[in-house]
Amino acid sequence: MSEAELIFTALAELSTRQIAESVNATGMIENADAGKKGGKIAKKARLELEEKTGKSVITSENYLPPAKKQKKLKATEKKEKE
Repeated sequence: MSEAELIFTALAELSTRQIAESVNATGMIENADAGKKGGKIAKKARLELEEKTGKSVITSENYLPPAKKQKKLKATEKKEKE
């Protein structure tokens, strides 16, 4: 995740929280609505930046190192042995 992706994610989270607080959102439906509105704010800002710079904000970067070995569930291991 690039620096810009982190910033736009933070913008979406902040917008969502402030919208939810301003309407005193309680429950899943009201908070989901606030989340959609907060996400739209960040999306609009991201698209505008991409338009001005001509570069995509979205990257395939990942700060997590690749897993050494993929872990499997015990039930899956038993089926594979059979």
